[in-house]
Amino acid sequence: MRFFQVLLRTSDVDAARAFYATVLGDCVLDVVPLHEQAVARGARPHWLGFLDVGDVDRAAAAFAERGATALGPTWVNPEGLKAAVMRDPGGAVIALAQPAERSAQDIASASTGPDVVWYMLHTADVVRAKANYGELFGWEFAAAVDLGTSGVFHPFACERGGIAVGSMTDVETRTDVHPHWQFQLRVPGVDRAMDAVRHNGGVVLGPFTTERGDRIAVCEDPQGAAFAIRE
Repeated sequence: MRFFQVLLRTSDVDAARAFYATVLGDCVLDVVPLHEQAVARGARPHWLGFLDVGDVDRAAAAFAERGATALGPTWVNPEGLKAAVMRDPGGAVIALAQPAERSAQDIASASTGPDVVWYMLHTADVVRAKANYGELFGWEFAAAVDLGTSGVFHPFACERGGIAVGSMTDVETRTDVHPHWQFQLRVPGVDRAMDAVRHNGGVVLGPFTTERGDRIAVCEDPQGAAFAIRE
């Protein structure tokens, strides 16, 4: 089971669209207002990933049995997408979803959103997260990678024998990082994108270079939503 969509839930939709246009260039973002009930619970603006689980009701019930919390009722949007937004047992928010059925013409004419090249889970309990996501959603984990002061990372593939598309890391002892799913968005040049983030009121940490030679910067937009850019 894999992610098929990400959207931004934020406190200022127009300002967020303008900000990401300067950082990511020509792509169409799904941006919605952060619901007032979420704000009342203390939620901050954030990117939300939609995981294709097939049967939303059954997956949500199974996740809840393992300690996840439903953040409101299951809903269906006008296009037919069905989703249950949940906080996993490690504190990160995710949408368990079933995509809307679309015709070939709809798919061909669909707008292009941001290109997510890596899915990073920051969790308060990495052992439990690996068990939950692996057993419920069929993910497979490779050997952990110890990056010293940056932490230990657990790469995962979304199917048995597949290619790694993300990783998990434990932030239980890191007071500067809250549990969340971080989506690393492709940019043609990290330096230009970092300049755009800073110039338009965002925050940048990095850049960092991976063992494969990719360059990454961890960012926060002016409304407080965390994301990363990757070259």
